[in-house]
Amino acid sequence: MTGLDAFVGERQIASPEAMEQLGREIGAALGAGDLVVLTGPLGAGKTTLTRGIGAGLGIRGPVQSPTFVLARTHPSLVGGPALVHVDAYRLGSPAELDDLDIDLAHSAVIVEWGRGMVDGLVDHWWEIEIARGWSGTGIDNACGTAGPAYAEMEDAAPREVTITRRP
Repeated sequence: MTGLDAFVGERQIASPEAMEQLGREIGAALGAGDLVVLTGPLGAGKTTLTRGIGAGLGIRGPVQSPTFVLARTHPSLVGGPALVHVDAYRLGSPAELDDLDIDLAHSAVIVEWGRGMVDGLVDHWWEIEIARGWSGTGIDNACGTAGPAYAEMEDAAPREVTITRRP
């Protein structure tokens, strides 16, 4: 593992731009063999964070969600490790992730929706959990959505980002 120890802990991220900046800082610290699992609800900012990580690694982009292709490899433009961006949402088991035959030793690997999917692939990995903060709207959404205005306010809510090292 490399220098992500400085990032361990909780922080509040106020905007998509700040999420991407956090990703740039994380990307600059990642190296070959690093595996990062991103966890959070739809629209939390996982791909935005990964876009920043790619920029910090100096990879060829653009970084987009790999939902339908499962994994994308972005080669380095600066002689560093490639970024392998995986979306494990449609995978049914860790064995299916292993079947993708990702070069874990020579790449920096980001796995969205990867909680519970990477155990056994590597000894240690980083987990980044992104939760939507309270938007301050005062709208109770316990009974379902409150319409498009509510969705816009939730999109603008800050994110709570927790970074841990596993296991």
